[in-house]
Amino acid sequence: MVDIASTDLFSPVKMGALTLKNRIAMAPLTRSRAPGPDGIPGPMNAQYYAQRASSGLIVSEATNISPQGRGYAYTPGVYSEDQVAGWKLVTEAVHARGGKIVCQLWHVGRISHPSLQPDHALPVAPSAVKPEGNAYTEQGFQPHVAPRALTLEEIPGVIDQYRRATDCARRAGFDGVEIHGANGYLIDQFLKDKTNRRTDLYGGSIENRVRFLREATAAVVETWSADRVGVRLSPVSPANDIADSDPEPLFLHVIDELNRFNLAYLHVVEGATQGPRDVPGGFDLQKLRRAFNGVYMANNGYDLEMAVQARAENLADLIAFGRLYIANPDLVERFKTGAPLAQLDQATLYGGEAHGYTDYPAMEGAPVGAEA
Repeated sequence: MVDIASTDLFSPVKMGALTLKNRIAMAPLTRSRAPGPDGIPGPMNAQYYAQRASSGLIVSEATNISPQGRGYAYTPGVYSEDQVAGWKLVTEAVHARGGKIVCQLWHVGRISHPSLQPDHALPVAPSAVKPEGNAYTEQGFQPHVAPRALTLEEIPGVIDQYRRATDCARRAGFDGVEIHGANGYLIDQFLKDKTNRRTDLYGGSIENRVRFLREATAAVVETWSADRVGVRLSPVSPANDIADSDPEPLFLHVIDELNRFNLAYLHVVEGATQGPRDVPGGFDLQKLRRAFNGVYMANNGYDLEMAVQARAENLADLIAFGRLYIANPDLVERFKTGAPLAQLDQATLYGGEAHGYTDYPAMEGAPVGAEA
């Protein structure tokens, strides 16, 4: 039996410039429901997020920082004025419900397809290493292709994409941003030696492989204050065909670099994304928590009992829940009252309209967030 009475999971907590009403976060969840190729959020997206505003923090779905950064059909962007206007609908709806929301900044790197790229160009990456797997395109799933390696001269332009996206997120009314450095996307591709074969300033040594993340973080912090910025990492997840031969020293160095910025929080995928929480090779991820000088958000397969235990043992400051939030917009209330959790419909996870998105009912059986 979970001891709700003695946990501080439902108590307010300070995170950088923000005060959160509880320690429960909604993890970023790609749902592919931004209509058309332009990635502009609309009223349906605003309703979806507002329904879930009882969480202490919402981390938005991964959001493309540029047309080049796009790797999945029907995902939103945060680089155009139309997208800023669309996201304003979302942030205003969340704030009207007393919630806080940050925008996850996403460049997929090689995890894309020419049909999703401007002028059908090859996706870019640190190195021209083809990933296994398929891309989710507007024509259905298609095999990934070998990407094109970024030149040294191009990298400052990609860093500028993070800068522009941060400014757009700020003007769209978000409470902050999260830099997506996890799950085999561009920053992770620079960090890990399976995907980074470069021999220049951005490859080889750990210090060089961390350089891109450091520069992207610096650009974001220069655009907005560090106390509104977080970073997401997945040190050992094999998501999107990625790995590193020795992740512990790599990610301890990453933390040293991030500590220079006095960021609001660190968001860590513990284990394999949407998979086992086991960490191979004896790497104790608590070393990252102890080394980081801000708030630590834990993610991956948590249920209420695990979250309460993590807080009791001070293993994390915030707990992020992902898929539980899809079918349970009122997850905080269900946790508090011990109400049963609804089960998600796998068939409606990606793409489509309101069904399987905004029509999951609250505990009382009535749809929530209709006014959003």
